[in-house]
Amino acid sequence: MNFVTGVTDATAVGVGIGDDPASLQTFLEPECAAAIWQRALPSEIETWLNTLDAERLPRGRVTLPPYAVANTIEHLCDMSELPTGAARDWLESDIASLAGAFSTLLGAKFLRLRLDVVTTNSCRKFHIDAIKARLICTYRGTGTQYGNSVDGVDPDTVFTVPTGSPILLRGTRWREKPSSGLLHRSPPIEGTGEARLLLVLDEVQSPGIEPEHIQETLH
Repeated sequence: MNFVTGVTDATAVGVGIGDDPASLQTFLEPECAAAIWQRALPSEIETWLNTLDAERLPRGRVTLPPYAVANTIEHLCDMSELPTGAARDWLESDIASLAGAFSTLLGAKFLRLRLDVVTTNSCRKFHIDAIKARLICTYRGTGTQYGNSVDGVDPDTVFTVPTGSPILLRGTRWREKPSSGLLHRSPPIEGTGEARLLLVLDEVQSPGIEPEHIQETLH
């Protein structure tokens, strides 16, 4: 595990990076503002996702207990008429696995799950979300961008999460306040023809009406 306490060529202050699922455990360390499991998608999965018509990419938004994620993802894939086969099975399994790891790490009883297909510059401004914690994984297209801010201005150095690599980010409701000034944004892609497929998981307290202060952002 590489836990950064000063800016490097690889990442920003307060970001832990590792090459196995255990890397995400770093997120619980007091001065860790984000943790990245750096991995590459299997080449056949990446090729399959990149050649799909964007209209076939699954999308949806639901609040649910972690055990219901697998069936829900299967349903969303059916709704989008995503072709069946080994590649789709891998995607469904990976999303369910990430949801399980995220909920276990935080002790979450419910998750707000979003699958988004992004083609615009939504959420292009650097920010920190008004939540406790969030997992983002970009399965297709450019990953979430992040960097350290001084006094709230845009970061001088911007890093991009590799496609397929999950990142855990603390929000303003996290019990500790790291001094890293870490902000993130959705990469500006409008006009490029790029269609991003991303998974977003938030911890929520109940399946009822969600607090108004939870931001409806994309990343």
